[in-house]
Amino acid sequence: MNKITVKDIEVKGRRVLVRVDFNVPLDEKTGDIADDNRIRAALPTIEYLKDRGARVILMSHLGRPGGKVVENLRLDTVAGRLSQILKQPVVMAPDCVGPEVENMAAAMKAGDVLMLENLRFHGEEEAGDVLFAQALARLGDVFVNDAFGAAHRAHASVSVIAEYLPAAAGFLMEKEVANLGKILENPARPFAALLGGAKISDKVSMLENIMDKVDYVMVGGGMAATFLKAESYEVGQSLVETDMLGTASHLMELARRKKVNLVLPVDFVVADEISNGAKTEIVPMAKIPGEKRIVDTGPQTIDSFSRELQKCKTVFWNGPMGIFEIPEFAGGTQELAKLLAGLEAITVIGGGSTAEAVGAMGLVEKMTFVSTGGGASLEFLSGDKLPGVAALPDKE
Repeated sequence: MNKITVKDIEVKGRRVLVRVDFNVPLDEKTGDIADDNRIRAALPTIEYLKDRGARVILMSHLGRPGGKVVENLRLDTVAGRLSQILKQPVVMAPDCVGPEVENMAAAMKAGDVLMLENLRFHGEEEAGDVLFAQALARLGDVFVNDAFGAAHRAHASVSVIAEYLPAAAGFLMEKEVANLGKILENPARPFAALLGGAKISDKVSMLENIMDKVDYVMVGGGMAATFLKAESYEVGQSLVETDMLGTASHLMELARRKKVNLVLPVDFVVADEISNGAKTEIVPMAKIPGEKRIVDTGPQTIDSFSRELQKCKTVFWNGPMGIFEIPEFAGGTQELAKLLAGLEAITVIGGGSTAEAVGAMGLVEKMTFVSTGGGASLEFLSGDKLPGVAALPDKE
């Protein structure tokens, strides 16, 4: 990555304003952090700055409060977890802008860590408001962007702020761009894209961009229903993106033209309701009952995917194979995660719910790279410029 990084700037004694992505999943019942991998992913940058005598000011969003204060989306819990990991106090600010926060930032000593309140409590953040970006910039001397998961957003704290402070990439940002860049530039072959999740719509641009680079595209999860419907199969009550049927046909034709092996499921796990304890059955792809819906990819499909994946030298996986949050529908996702963890190949997990599934199984260390950015990783692989990366200055 030809961008100035945190190693290229002087940080000693300076207030370093770090955009992190601490948008962690929370347990719906307890409000506790369900997976702290995004917090841990930012540790190399935070510890590097602390060790060099910087005053570290962290800013993040959490959830979608829509420009209002939502009590259960405050960042106290995140600050508490980071404090445990760093083994030092992480002071929680009452807001992310304003005189009180500016006074707190001014009073910091070398090695201190201050956590700003949820950026998205202010509607100006997502609007990319210049005055809001300037208010944030008043808190620091230097801006470091380590939030790859938000880099595809032209938000005030992501890209606009870089106009008002000297800016650099953090270590996680650098690592994300380098690992995803390898897939685009020079993947070891054979190369497979393993895609799941509910929707085709958020993966179309990425598929079109990488179709010249992949040898296999394997489609599982709910999005397979749209491909099957485009081929005139019945899919029962499964979610179908009717406005994407033509696109699905186009992608299948593109794969044929490019001589890419596009593999669709041959069987599914179906259920009549999406709930814990729901009764499931395994059915062939052509015999989905009219009153049931796809909830997981079937065992024969997982076997056929596995045979092809074992031939591959690079695998990019984005999107679970079923509704993995419900134990009865998690089998396909879990089997593929275990397979990828044992492959002698470059395995890149494309963030979002796929990263959560891999993290829940304790397999993060078994993968080559687990991205922290679901939408950002897809947009990067689509060949799009990410505002958060583009705003950072290039090295001379």
